[in-house]
Amino acid sequence: MKTKIAVVLITALTLAGCANRPETIRASFVSHEKYAELNCERLSDRLADTRTELVKYSKMQDSKANGDAVGVFLLGIPFSKLSGDHEGDVARLKGEVEAIDTAQIKAKCKPV
Repeated sequence: MKTKIAVVLITALTLAGCANRPETIRASFVSHEKYAELNCERLSDRLADTRTELVKYSKMQDSKANGDAVGVFLLGIPFSKLSGDHEGDVARLKGEVEAIDTAQIKAKCKPV
């Protein structure tokens, strides 16, 4: 009985150390004031660039999560804990997308 509890506890702790999937990462706060002086065209360009970066880092984070799943299955070790992940970048970029969206609304930009 104690062995089963230990196995469940170790499994739970190991899985808790795995990299998060990009869709579960919350946006960090970025003020829309950072983009207040940009016109609608520049805001649109910045939004497109930021979304492209978000997709790039989301794919990299997803790769880290997949690697963790394999590492935990094979060795019991989430590899991202050894090499790091991109959770902070994904959170920051999600926050920037939200801030640019808000700046576009405040500037009364027309949707593209």
